[in-house]
Amino acid sequence: MKPYHWESHHGNFGDDLNLWLWDYLLPGLRDSHPDVLLVGVGTVLNPVLLPTGTRKLVIGSGYGYGMPPDITNTAEWDVRCVRGPLTAAKLNLPTEMGIVDPAVMVADMPEFRNQPKRYKKTFIPHWESAEFGIWKQACEPAGLTYLDPREEAKSVITRIAQSEFIVAESMHGAILADAFRVPWVAVSTSRSINNFKWTDWASSVGATYAPRYVPVSTRAEAVRKQSRFWGLKFPNAQENAPAPYPGADTVATLSRQATSGGSFRSVAKQMLAAPSTLALWQASRAEPQLSPDGALEAKKERFMQVIEGVRRDYF
Repeated sequence: MKPYHWESHHGNFGDDLNLWLWDYLLPGLRDSHPDVLLVGVGTVLNPVLLPTGTRKLVIGSGYGYGMPPDITNTAEWDVRCVRGPLTAAKLNLPTEMGIVDPAVMVADMPEFRNQPKRYKKTFIPHWESAEFGIWKQACEPAGLTYLDPREEAKSVITRIAQSEFIVAESMHGAILADAFRVPWVAVSTSRSINNFKWTDWASSVGATYAPRYVPVSTRAEAVRKQSRFWGLKFPNAQENAPAPYPGADTVATLSRQATSGGSFRSVAKQMLAAPSTLALWQASRAEPQLSPDGALEAKKERFMQVIEGVRRDYF
């Protein structure tokens, strides 16, 4: 049995944890049923991504893009549970099959337990923001530690566990923060973000997805996301995207902080990212949330019951 891994050129820790999480949950899976593809963590329930003619064992995956797959062929599909109730509804499954994202089980792995707190407040963007923005420079004046979601998965997860507060644009940043009981605040740099998958997970554990808006940090990011940068509209930008930028006095304050050190180029970048910095600073001081302890533990118990069923049937 081989776990499905959506491999991107940039790397994304939420997808990459499929490379080792399932060996912890289902030891020996790689030596059993070589004809079966284990479809686990990720928004991957899409017929474009998954191969046809292959038996697929679905454990906790989510829907979010394109058309949902037709799972009526039981010779090809064995769906044990999905990420949340919205995915269950899309696949015409009973609501109770929308349990939780399997990534929450990472917090039970011995190597991630009892991590010391090393970071006060950490920002983890969506991989696309990390690819096209300058979020490290935006974080510095706001007093946040920047965490790149494209780095090696275990390193990213360890730093989430070692944080006291998470500002997350990355959904799996919030999922792992919640699993480690680290208070988190959701943010978004795009008005057109796919909130289906966030709401799917959040509702599964009794949390709420209500992201705070953070302006993009570069022109390249604005073009990629069809957004605005310093109030300027770029090709294909959304007509109704607001330009919630701070007044001149606030920008001047942030600029003075940015110019306290560093090269001219880095200072210029920080000045241009001043609206992003302000929004991150505000988010880091907002009221965070955590799913109720009992709700998360109950979902993890149900998920492990599914894992036990898979062990009985496949091993």
